[in-house]
Amino acid sequence: MNISSAPRIAPQPLPLPSDLAERMNRLLPAGMPPPQIFLTVARHGELFKEMVDSGLLGPTGLADRKRLAPALREAVILRTCAMARCDYEFNLHEQTISRRMGLTDAQIADLRADMPEAALWTPELLAILELVDGLVQRLNVDDATWARLRSHFDEPALIEITQLVGHYTGVAMLAALARPAFDRYR
Repeated sequence: MNISSAPRIAPQPLPLPSDLAERMNRLLPAGMPPPQIFLTVARHGELFKEMVDSGLLGPTGLADRKRLAPALREAVILRTCAMARCDYEFNLHEQTISRRMGLTDAQIADLRADMPEAALWTPELLAILELVDGLVQRLNVDDATWARLRSHFDEPALIEITQLVGHYTGVAMLAALARPAFDRYR
């Protein structure tokens, strides 16, 4: 992703209006400054409020219904970001929640690799990483990948995972459009 020094869409200035601040406070630990991508979406106040009020956007990201194992969900998000070349969102998750969700430093780094290192992943997660690659890079799931996926996951889980990939591909598109400044939480 081409990064310029200034965002194309300026983030919503702080302090936020009370209605936006109330929603932002639902998403963040006390004292944590809002991520730039949240402030970018908040430029469209009604959309931001709708995303938070509906539960689409929550403290662990988009569409977390607590049905997927946290490490699996986070691996899907980071792999989607890596395959969609969205350094902004990968960086945000890596700095804030990836380790809390159960990923190791080696796994986080490996999610950027062209071919994941099999020794770092369970067979289930390797199949999911293949799914993400196929969906993001080719909009295709080949029959061999499908067979591996079905040996580990039921159809509802695969539908939810596919929707998660779609949501974070959308985030990559927004980041490509808006070019938010990188968040610095370390």
